[in-house]
Amino acid sequence: MAISKNAGSAEAIHRKLKAIAAVLLDPAATEHERANAETLKMRLEKQLSQEATAEGTWTDIMFRLGRAVKEIKQSTSPPSPKGDWTHYAFRLGRTLRRGLKK
Repeated sequence: MAISKNAGSAEAIHRKLKAIAAVLLDPAATEHERANAETLKMRLEKQLSQEATAEGTWTDIMFRLGRAVKEIKQSTSPPSPKGDWTHYAFRLGRTLRRGLKK
């Protein structure tokens, strides 16, 4: 699953670069094939670097996601005071539970 819509195109560019590298490393490739592969390689590398800087990094996306989750986690209601009867009931229940375990 891609993080952004441009991540798929970046993966496609990487696949094309691998194919071009295979042509360049092939000893049976002609001089014209090598020249075409070299120009395509330069063009794709330039396009890949432009997409990477334009979109932003995945760490930026994850940072923003973490901030959003942190804001959601914050409670809107104030915490109950310690002198509340529920606090004492909780502590009594915990003490009884620990006593029954032993």
